[in-house]
Amino acid sequence: MSIDKTEALVLRKRDFRETSLIVDFFTRDFGKVSGLLKGIRTEPKKFASTLEPFSYNEIIFYRKRNTSLHLVSQADARNNFDRARQNIVKITIGSFMMELLSVVMPQEEKNEEVFALSLACLNELESTYYPDKIGTIFKIKMLSLSGFKPHFDSCVICANRILGEAKFSLSLGGLLCSRCFHKDQTARTIFRGTIATILHIEKNDLKTNLSLGMNPQIKRELESILNAFLNFHLERELKSQKVMDRLEDFNTVNVR
Repeated sequence: MSIDKTEALVLRKRDFRETSLIVDFFTRDFGKVSGLLKGIRTEPKKFASTLEPFSYNEIIFYRKRNTSLHLVSQADARNNFDRARQNIVKITIGSFMMELLSVVMPQEEKNEEVFALSLACLNELESTYYPDKIGTIFKIKMLSLSGFKPHFDSCVICANRILGEAKFSLSLGGLLCSRCFHKDQTARTIFRGTIATILHIEKNDLKTNLSLGMNPQIKRELESILNAFLNFHLERELKSQKVMDRLEDFNTVNVR
């Protein structure tokens, strides 16, 4: 058993017996880990954090061998992102980010780039007037950095560069050139602007991407394709994505 200290984002928490919590963290140094916090529900002052989802903490834990559940002895809050929690859209996007990390990232596999991206997006979420843009950028960058991304660089079948019309195949996980359309009769046509936007976001840092303008039609198609890709390959729809979709529908109706 070793004692380790690391920075951690709270993915989710759940009650354990009558007094304790099990918390899933995404950490800078160890990737996704699960920790048991004994007695926190009856003696919350034992820990200097309330461990809210998408909060940023420093934790000390005893890393046990032969088990995926470790004992957390200390949790100190660094940033609870209280300003973001005053806005329902920002809360939903923060929750979506954590749910996506939870389902995509493997257990106890370090990925500092994904951790840095997640923390930077949460920091931007507090100050931005366009939180949905943060959600879109995070989705594309996180899938790219994790190796889970759809293939947009070339044809997923023949690997040739696509110069003309392209279609996106959910089952094959990428673009098809016109010569390979027959490989998936259900593939859907995709705008060149959508492909260019995704590639731009994949290749550039967060600050550069925040200044990127997004045509509403391109953004709708981009979200539709990415969400369909996730649903198909995860074999379920993320709960927080459903909430975001309902909020967007509600706002659209009110604008009209």
